[in-house]
This record gives sequence, C-alpha cells and structure tokens, in this order.
Amino acid sequence: MKIVHRALDLGVSLIDTGEIYAFGRSEKIVGEAIKGRRDQVFLATKLFPVGLPVQVASKARASARRLGVDRIDLYQQHWPSPMFPPGATMPRMMRLVEKGLVSHIGVSNHSLAQWQAAEKSFGGPVLSNQVRFSLLNRTPERDLVPWAKANGRVVIAYSPLAQGLLSGRYQTSAPRNFRRVRPAFSAGSRARLQPLITALTEIGARHGATAAQVALAWLIRRPNVVVIPGASSVRQVEHNAAAADIELSDAEDVRLGELASAT
Repeated sequence: MKIVHRALDLGVSLIDTGEIYAFGRSEKIVGEAIKGRRDQVFLATKLFPVGLPVQVASKARASARRLGVDRIDLYQQHWPSPMFPPGATMPRMMRLVEKGLVSHIGVSNHSLAQWQAAEKSFGGPVLSNQVRFSLLNRTPERDLVPWAKANGRVVIAYSPLAQGLLSGRYQTSAPRNFRRVRPAFSAGSRARLQPLITALTEIGARHGATAAQVALAWLIRRPNVVVIPGASSVRQVEHNAAAADIELSDAEDVRLGELASAT
C-alpha cells in the first residue's frame, strides 16, 4: 500500500490491475490502498475472457467489490476471446456503461483490426488498448499509435522497460529468475543490446537520469501513449515518476530509435 500511496502523492493517477492477477488478490490490495483517496485515482482493471459472455456483468461486479468501489473508470478485455467474437461481449460491456458501473471500456493485447472490431461491436469509443510497448518492442508504432492519435484513443504501454533489459542491469549477467531462460536475456541478445544501453546511459548522464528513466521518457514522448511501469518498491515508484520530467531532444529521440531498430 505504501507504493500506491507514494505514487498518488507524486501525482500518478492511473492504477491498473486485473481480475486474473493473483486470482483477485491484486484487486483487493489496490482497493485497500485507495481507500480515502478514490477521487485521486483513475482506476483500471481487466476482464479475463475465459467463460461465457453472459458472465461479463457478474465479473465486473466482482471486480468492483474487490476494489471496494461502485464505479470502475476503465474496464478492459484482457485478451481477445479465443471462443467468442466481439459481438458477444462488447454489447454487454456497453450495458455496464449504461448502468453506471463502468465509465470507459478498453481492450488489451489487441491488434488494430481486433481493436476496431471491438469498437464496432461496442457501438462507441473503445478508449484504450493496453499492449507491450518499449524501445525493444515498437510494433504499436506501426498502426496502433497512429490510429489512436487520429481518433482520440489511447495506447497504454506495459512492460516499457522490456522486463528490465532497458535498465542495463542485466548486461553483465542474466537475471536469476525465470527470465534468464528467455531468448531476450541470452548472452548474445544482451551483447547486441549494448550500443542502445550505452546511448541510454550517455543521454541519461546529460539529463541527470538513469538509462531506465530515459527509456521511459522516450515512450512518454509518443503521441497518445500512456506508460505503466511496474514498481516493487517506493524508491522505484519515485524513480519511474521522475522520468516524466525528462525532456529529450529530437536528436536524442532519433538516436535511440535508430539504435533500437538495429538491435
């Protein structure tokens, strides 16, 4: 709860969770943390699309109960359903908005075509699409970000530091947890990343910032993009929030983009 309280103190307002995280426990923790400060929070959670579409309303109500709120600001479909088309789910999402339980609808891990199909079935703006987006995963720049900019929608970037790779802390040795077996954390992959890490560090030195903060600042510069870095400590929250104050130059932006494309 200290992490959430400090984030709110620093002006961070978007708090994102999901029913599948720790099987509801994450929502309960967030609910406890925002008690007495609900008016400072734009609260987002996610529907995990397993089960029948008829369960959408009951799942939303269950999330609201765990969060201790009577309204969810942003209710997102976590993944495209493997079994049911948007036409089976999105009209039920619309009813949640009409009843006042939800203010806005979003999706997550959707392609542009899937996002547009969801919006068509919803019959109104599907405000956001939460996707993996970082200097090392720039796929959303191809179509999601331009479409969001043109239509007043938002791309929410998760894993903005590529699970810590962009911090530079794993350049000399792989992490000790499950990530070490992933191809991105192999010795060869980390070696190819070195020019980008060097640039992030050099640019950070000019701004009195770390490589991770510069990587976040690069993302924040994208139009219609909101960044949601994770934090496991108060210090990390403070570190992440400070990235919003870094003003990269156009030349720095281009340099990072070119080096990222070359990795």
